[in-house]
Amino acid sequence: MADLDRVREALRASLTAWAVAEVRGDQARVTLAPAPDALAMHLERVDPGWSLTWACESVAPPVARARLSVLGATREGLASGHTLQDAKLRALADAARFFGVPTPTEAQWVEYDPEEGPNTADLDAEAEGAAAPAARPAARPPEPPRDPQMEKARRHIEDLLEQLKAAGKGGEATRVLLRGYGETVEESRAIYKELQAILRG
Repeated sequence: MADLDRVREALRASLTAWAVAEVRGDQARVTLAPAPDALAMHLERVDPGWSLTWACESVAPPVARARLSVLGATREGLASGHTLQDAKLRALADAARFFGVPTPTEAQWVEYDPEEGPNTADLDAEAEGAAAPAARPAARPPEPPRDPQMEKARRHIEDLLEQLKAAGKGGEATRVLLRGYGETVEESRAIYKELQAILRG
């Protein structure tokens, strides 16, 4: 458990990147995500054998899967983004959540320039200010236990996704999974049924 705490600390410390979820005119909706370079630096100290792999689930719309393995534990994340790079960062944030690291799920709207990207200067300042008190030792509430039913539901969805890809229906399945695997067992079951309908159709 102490080792997983170190993994979570490394993930928290790497939450310095902003991924663009969508763009509307001169505004972009961004979410906080681990920066791969910072993550590599922090995880190297925890487990030199850690690994991170990516998979592109869809090019249009951009959807990526991140598979993060540390200390024998593997978690996957799936997310969409404005670009494939944004989708990769958001998928990594999703994987971090499955390691027990809460990341802000509510996106922030910022100014956006097509050449320079999103203006996150104010958000960076806020993030640094929020992180400063955390640098001091403080008692943290215990992480909520992982729900084995959710883990099982996620595996079932992933198995079904592989069948859909083999059947040439990966694109349709990806659109269903744009909203994730579901926050509850009931939501996951509903998503599974949608995917089953696509496979049968």
